Amino acid sequence: MQSTSTITVVGCHAEGEVGRVITGGVPTPPGDSLFEQREYLRTRADELRKFLLYEPRGGAFVHANLIVPATTPGADAGFIIMEATDYPAMSGSNSICVATVLLETGMVAMVEPETRLRLDTPGGPIEVLAQCRDGRCLNVRTRNVPSFVTALDAAVEVPGLGTVTADIAYGGAFFAIVDAPALGFALTADEARELVELGERIKAAAAAQHLMAHPENPGIRDITFTQFAAPVVTDEQGRKVGRNTVVISPGKLDRSPCGTGSSARLAVLHARGQIGEGEAFLSRSVIDTEFQCEIVETCRVGDLPAVSPTLRGRAWITGSHHYTFDPDDPFPQGYTLSDTWYRALD
Repeated sequence: MQSTSTITVVGCHAEGEVGRVITGGVPTPPGDSLFEQREYLRTRADELRKFLLYEPRGGAFVHANLIVPATTPGADAGFIIMEATDYPAMSGSNSICVATVLLETGMVAMVEPETRLRLDTPGGPIEVLAQCRDGRCLNVRTRNVPSFVTALDAAVEVPGLGTVTADIAYGGAFFAIVDAPALGFALTADEARELVELGERIKAAAAAQHLMAHPENPGIRDITFTQFAAPVVTDEQGRKVGRNTVVISPGKLDRSPCGTGSSARLAVLHARGQIGEGEAFLSRSVIDTEFQCEIVETCRVGDLPAVSPTLRGRAWITGSHHYTFDPDDPFPQGYTLSDTWYRALD
């Protein structure tokens, strides 16, 4: 980064999960696709992520999305997702933040009462439908990348805990989905620290024991998250409701119901015959925020059966930021401490 550069960021959250959006001051990374651009940032220019996400400019709760020109024909824009330890191929909550910022700031023209967008991501293009009124996005529905199951009831040997049974599925990242009540959790906010501690242990064991790669892009690989899921119940409106929380490394809970996690869970529920196409599913987070989800069709990814899921939620812009790099700053790439980051990062 040059000392004269100023990076413009719009603050945003989707159902509680922070997804800041970088709108200016960062050149488009080299690469012919969003995945290649992601890989360039990850392997050769990771200082941008650390500059914005690590303290003193960021925090353990911060994600950021770099807006770039689309590389897929017909797409309106692209975005590359940055998290504390990773560059996910796709993120549902971040897609809602990005669409909201693009439309409410005028970067992409808003059409009322609804605006359709096609957005590029490193995991593939997604379709977005935003309900709009008086210059605001009232809600955003994302049609996620195809989601699929790689293993049901997989055994994971967790040191100090024993054998844990997990369903392994992809919804934009690979998840190890475990039964929350079987592990002693009700998925309430006061369990956050214990969920983080156990979730990180389960993820590390699952990633080591069950190697994963996307059938159509082997560069998307490895189990990235643990999802704790409560049993599906039917509410008074006849909807199926599933409570969950996803642990994001190095150790925080997704405040939203996690769009990619909800998509992975839909793939599991469909594989088990517990939900069908067109059936409403309400995904609820540990802080009681919600995504309205649905399987709109079945498909295939490579040789695997898959589902095409949608999720609907809302995002709110929280402010704007202008970050300027000072060459005298002793922390140009920030820092992390285990008091708030669970474990410090390099």
